[in-house]
Amino acid sequence: MRVKRGVAAHAKHKKILNAAKGMQHARTRSFRLGNQGVIKALRYSYRDRRNKKRDLRALWITRINNASRELGLSYSQLIAGMKAKNINLDRKVLADLAVNDPKAFAQIVNTVKEK
Repeated sequence: MRVKRGVAAHAKHKKILNAAKGMQHARTRSFRLGNQGVIKALRYSYRDRRNKKRDLRALWITRINNASRELGLSYSQLIAGMKAKNINLDRKVLADLAVNDPKAFAQIVNTVKEK
């Protein structure tokens, strides 16, 4: 007996076109163009989940550098000094302190400055 695939094909097309919602032009109406857009979007989302980590680390380093330079140390001197004094704070926490609790950040910098 012949298998008619209309229902399955329609469901597949509907799934793709729903995923293409918010895209522009024919991508929201045409299955072929919508499918291309969805595949590309999924590829970008996979790549950018990794790039997001890179971007955030760069942001944290910039914030730490600016805050530590105001207190008389460069970023590299601060990180080297923290390693020498066994202060184990990651860059995310340091950047948060620099922005939200400048007094605590200043204490860390002063601890590093002491010899």
